[in-house]
Amino acid sequence: MVPVPFEVSSKRQDTVDTWTLELRARSGQALAFTPGQFNMLAAAGAGEVPISISGDPDRPEALVHTVRSVGLATAAICRTEPGQVLSVRGPFGGAWPVEEVQGCDVVIAAGGIGLAPLRPALLSMLARREQYGRLVLMYGGRSPDHLLYAGDRQEWAARGFEVLVTVDSAGPEWIGHVGVVTRLARRTEIDWTAAAAMLCGPEVMMRFMVAALLDRGVRAERIYASMERNMQCGIGHCGHCQLGPTLVCRDGAVYRWSELAPWLAIREL
Repeated sequence: MVPVPFEVSSKRQDTVDTWTLELRARSGQALAFTPGQFNMLAAAGAGEVPISISGDPDRPEALVHTVRSVGLATAAICRTEPGQVLSVRGPFGGAWPVEEVQGCDVVIAAGGIGLAPLRPALLSMLARREQYGRLVLMYGGRSPDHLLYAGDRQEWAARGFEVLVTVDSAGPEWIGHVGVVTRLARRTEIDWTAAAAMLCGPEVMMRFMVAALLDRGVRAERIYASMERNMQCGIGHCGHCQLGPTLVCRDGAVYRWSELAPWLAIREL
């Protein structure tokens, strides 16, 4: 529950409303984390918000967060400049199953800012590329200007990821795919029945992507999704993030789809 001061060491603007911040503890101590975990971040006087860790788990000394400015707290975090301080609590939550899916073909499907929570899993798998089958990233955004990590995506493709990108709409200068991210599942041939999938993005996008994956033979227990709920404490005390019998901050945010499906079938849960 005690926040730790971290100094912003670098800052990069990714889109019109999204920035990536690299933080380092003023104490000099690294903050170890597993792919899929999140921290509670706060700028002075602006409140605390849960933000997924988007850095490399093999480089815990550099704590990386990609933050979209959508409210008072996130706007204050995004205004923070190198040399200024943010408070950090964490890490919290569970992990993407990067070890459990070794030996499998793996699909990562993300929409918009949803690529940020998946980035640590992607980096971890690339660092151990020989332990996996085919690796496929399916990424969608509203427009080319809303896509994250342009330079990183080129590097990932060069290192062994099949990178497929689509947008909802684009001008004539865009030469990539146009349409919803679920259509990208038709453009790759993998052993779907033995594949695993990791999803993060708007809930409606994940529902349709799961339907497409199930239709191709991926088992529900091998589909993992990161859920977003109103997390305020991070340690399961306040109850704001309840999802069925679970608390997302404690039991998630990564769930098997076979666990989620019964709860999400309940209207307005």
